[in-house]
Amino acid sequence: MEALVVENLSVAYDKKTVLENANVSVPIGHLTAIIGPNGAGKSTFLKAILNQLPNKIGKVEILGKAFSPRSLVVGYVPQRNAVDWDFPTTALDVVLMGRYGHRGLFKRPTKQDRAIAMQALASVGMQDFAERSIGQLSGGQQQRVFLARALAQNAEVYFLDEPFAGVDAATEKTIIDILKNLKAQGKSIFVVHHDLQTVTEYFDYTILLNKTILAAGKTDEIFTREKLQQTYGGKLLMMEAM
Repeated sequence: MEALVVENLSVAYDKKTVLENANVSVPIGHLTAIIGPNGAGKSTFLKAILNQLPNKIGKVEILGKAFSPRSLVVGYVPQRNAVDWDFPTTALDVVLMGRYGHRGLFKRPTKQDRAIAMQALASVGMQDFAERSIGQLSGGQQQRVFLARALAQNAEVYFLDEPFAGVDAATEKTIIDILKNLKAQGKSIFVVHHDLQTVTEYFDYTILLNKTILAAGKTDEIFTREKLQQTYGGKLLMMEAM
């Protein structure tokens, strides 16, 4: 059984194909980077996997099963700009959302739920901000809270959409340390990532994507100049010149 199997996955917006015939199979227990140039369809790929897009075709299996929004085995951390940070809720309330699948949407959280949520906040260094409104938190703190929500779910497979975007160095280190710890526990983690300089340091598995999946495998085999050139084209030369 694989952590993720994608077969002939395609997505179109307004009759324009943004992801075409993507195919990949990723074994369990890897910390996987999803990389490619801006506009390559990385976030679309993630949303299509999680069945958030109605205009998709193809087959997706996570741990051998089709994804269900009610799945307890999948945790998701969206991009920060996809969240309404003005919504009146506290950091603790956000993390408790990760427990909905365990208790039901309309049931009050138990003492155990609160203990797990507080433990998740502590693991990302945010326990002292539990009662703080999410709108009052910095970008890095907000990202930590949403990671804590995923941790509280106690999933087996995690999908994170650019978790390091706009965060400070301390938050980035906290996040990658947590992700590496999850990997050490046998969890599977998929991360949309944009910083090529940290790929080999952070990830042991890599997916190269530009409108489709061009290559996937162990990072030390996939992350080569030839394959990056194929993925980024002239944009790679521009990035190296910066």
